[in-house]
Amino acid sequence: MKFHEGEIAVQTRAGGREMAAKIGGGIRATIAPERCEFVARQPLAVLGTIDQAGRPWVSVITGEPGFMRVLEGDTMRIAALPPVGDPLLGNLNGRSHVAMLIPEFAARRRLRLNGWGQIADGAAIIVRPEQVYGNCPRYIQARVLVGRQAWSATGGSSAAVKCKQLSPEHQRLIARADTMFIATDHPRAGADVSHRGGNPGFVRVIDAGRLAIPDYAGNRMFNTLGNIAANPRAGLLFVDFESGRTLQLTGLAAIDWHPARAAAIAGAERVVDFTLDEAIDNPHGFALRYTLRDYSEFNP
Repeated sequence: MKFHEGEIAVQTRAGGREMAAKIGGGIRATIAPERCEFVARQPLAVLGTIDQAGRPWVSVITGEPGFMRVLEGDTMRIAALPPVGDPLLGNLNGRSHVAMLIPEFAARRRLRLNGWGQIADGAAIIVRPEQVYGNCPRYIQARVLVGRQAWSATGGSSAAVKCKQLSPEHQRLIARADTMFIATDHPRAGADVSHRGGNPGFVRVIDAGRLAIPDYAGNRMFNTLGNIAANPRAGLLFVDFESGRTLQLTGLAAIDWHPARAAAIAGAERVVDFTLDEAIDNPHGFALRYTLRDYSEFNP
């Protein structure tokens, strides 16, 4: 069975079971040769991992093309680690659930891998996928890679800071974001990490501890919402593609199915409410520099 009970429940309630079954047929346990080539060309990957308290976190890892390779047996090797202060460094000390999203922003493509992972030899991450599949190009803003952050070349060190509430600066970063990533976890089926996009401001800041995220029409598999239905813990990542700042959040998520709530947000079919538990602000969290080419035509 491709889907667990949480995904099936959400698919059924949203009227998407038939489409999910059709699209779910494309989920594989192996990485096709053309996808191996895609992986080798990319300079970044987004990973979802789970800490000892069961909280999901989203991390971003960058490197020169070729730093990710598919080895024999469809094992993925990532020859890089995130900056100091990133929860992934502790979360993957041993074999653990991991989810991986590899985006190519300029081409509006993305590859997803869910399975198991751990840090190997203190310098690389090994991922053994159990589910491999592509995603539709909706809501991906086209960005062009223009180089690396100046501080990465001058020995700038991480200055990650933990906090329990969103500062005004954090709220402004979220309010102007057109892209975010969300990680969730199912106790048996494993972790998932997904992309969310829209016009700037699509994620609503309610206050210093709460966000509202619109759920737009997608592939109807409802991997993220299905995990939330079974386990409300979730992690979010916001990236400032110009400055390199990252904001990692972990907390609780809930699906609001009320039609009137969704109707108040253009394009929303549902709303996901997120309540913050902890945040990590890292001004040196993302080593690449991207410029925006254009917004997705699917953005409401």
